[in-house]
Amino acid sequence: MPSARAVARAAVVLHGRPEQIGAGLARLESAARDASVELVVLSADDPAPGVDVAIVLGGDGTMLRALQKFLGTGVPVIGVNFGRVGFLSSIPSEELEAGVARVFAGATEVVELATLDVEIGGRRFTAVNDAVITSAELGRMVEIEWAIGGEDLGRVPCDGLICTTPSGSTAYNLSNGGPVLMWGLDAMAVTFVAPHNLHARPLVIPRGRDVLAWNRTADVSCAVLVDGHRVADAAPGDGVAVRLGEQRSLFGTLPEATFVSRYRHSFAH
Repeated sequence: MPSARAVARAAVVLHGRPEQIGAGLARLESAARDASVELVVLSADDPAPGVDVAIVLGGDGTMLRALQKFLGTGVPVIGVNFGRVGFLSSIPSEELEAGVARVFAGATEVVELATLDVEIGGRRFTAVNDAVITSAELGRMVEIEWAIGGEDLGRVPCDGLICTTPSGSTAYNLSNGGPVLMWGLDAMAVTFVAPHNLHARPLVIPRGRDVLAWNRTADVSCAVLVDGHRVADAAPGDGVAVRLGEQRSLFGTLPEATFVSRYRHSFAH
């Protein structure tokens, strides 16, 4: 859905290492002055302000942080790539001025992306990208029992289990042989990491079917990661529930920066 109006006030989320973006912020500030747009530069701990759009100068990790920060605010997030792959970024760094001028003029299109709700021990977390259940001890295999929609699928010795949104399917999930989900699908993919089992194949699961996973390892805990951050541990016997969430992250893009063009540029050559 296209942005309804031109931008008057924009938030800026920066890469955690300033040297990574070089003169990027100064270039953005100059473009904002030319368009009479007020910029609000955020630190990591700042709350999300009332703005028309959030502009990210960084890579995919910075985009994830910004999408998390602006969940539930109605503010779309659009990225200028100063990272390596930059799959989630819509504007190449060398095209910053031209790209953000279009954003300021209201050319942003907004894609609503699914999130995940992750529940363990009465605590709940929201994932924009993925939720991973993995061995808490480096080099130790774990045994995960799993079920979908209450139906048991047995136990799998493995290094871990990935549940991913479509936007996260091109990250850790892809590198482990999981399926790529195009944006617009209201589904999640489930992929095992290094399964010691010939039948542990990736699955794509629709909304309404919760994934339940229990740590059945006798002496090893599992770490639970949400968007790459360790949020909890699952001791032997503990369970984790993952389901498609009610919230949607608002992903800003320009019309030509489609999923297919990003996929071709990032992975198909």
